[in-house]
Amino acid sequence: MPGQNVELIHISHAFKEVTAVEDLTLTVDRKCFFSFLGPSGCGKTTLLRIIAGFIRPTRGKVLIGGKDMAGMPPNLRPTAMIFQNLALFPLMSVWENVAFAFEVRGMTKKNRRMRAEELLDRVALPDVADKSPQELSGGQRQRVAIARALAVEPEVLLLDEPLSALDLKLRQKMITELRDIQRQTEVTFIYITHDQGEALAMSDQIAVMTEGKVQQIGTPEEIYNKPRTAFVATFVGENNRIQGRITRIDHDRGEISTSLGNLTGKLGSTDINIGEDVLLFVRPERCTLNSQKEIDNSITGQIVQLDFAGPTRICNLNVKGELFKVVYPEGQHHFKTGDQADLSFHSRDALILPQGKAVHD
Repeated sequence: MPGQNVELIHISHAFKEVTAVEDLTLTVDRKCFFSFLGPSGCGKTTLLRIIAGFIRPTRGKVLIGGKDMAGMPPNLRPTAMIFQNLALFPLMSVWENVAFAFEVRGMTKKNRRMRAEELLDRVALPDVADKSPQELSGGQRQRVAIARALAVEPEVLLLDEPLSALDLKLRQKMITELRDIQRQTEVTFIYITHDQGEALAMSDQIAVMTEGKVQQIGTPEEIYNKPRTAFVATFVGENNRIQGRITRIDHDRGEISTSLGNLTGKLGSTDINIGEDVLLFVRPERCTLNSQKEIDNSITGQIVQLDFAGPTRICNLNVKGELFKVVYPEGQHHFKTGDQADLSFHSRDALILPQGKAVHD
């Protein structure tokens, strides 16, 4: 069954004196792969359980397909949920795990088996029906859990950090497979994660959360390339950060005075005025070293660390006591620790944002 949209309207929830979610309003489009991304304790799992019906919000409404879910228990909602621990039944075979929902509906054993095998085919597990969950790899158990969730024909599938226990290789494989399953089934996926790589690779839309509030909603490209707050800029991907004061504004560009000299960048907010304290962000991969071209911004530092990362090198420079990171293709330079180098970046690749709480502040 094709997915439905999910509307969250002024959702708030508090545990005693701790506010987990605060006045959150957003819409997840039908057939969308939507991720809530944020650090532990930001409220994302609470939000998922509110959608599922396991938690009643302190305030606000959840609508699925336009229908108010108030008072509706989890088993009557058009949702299914996959937990971190998967919660497979160890004493049942794989097909019996998948077919559990069919048994509850009173379907015959023959038909249960047939439908279970169809679902296992859909998640690329055609030959494991008679095995026990313990005989499967972590990735296979993950797909069994997805097949079991799809058995209830949900309009919305809720996933609570389901890949967190997998190793890196398997997690990368499952990222691709989850995205493929979502596209094939057209079920709305709402995914919870603290892993920015997962969210960026899989999602149509991402909501970045911290302290119970959504900081920004957008496509992966918008979240990565056009962060709207200091928190998003520092939580999603790596960024070099420079403090300064805005001294000039020219259309969508600004100049800031810093301890490293005057630097220019794009204005990431319309709420920036001359004289304000701001932050300038530039990604390590957008920086160059010892460029022969005229580039808007350039600062000189000393290389204090060089790390090999396969196809790239990661270079750390000390510039007047501040550490800056540059990522460049392996073999492009032949620096060594202690060398002086000029770090340069275009103003189009730098983003000026109002000062605000950032990661590691």
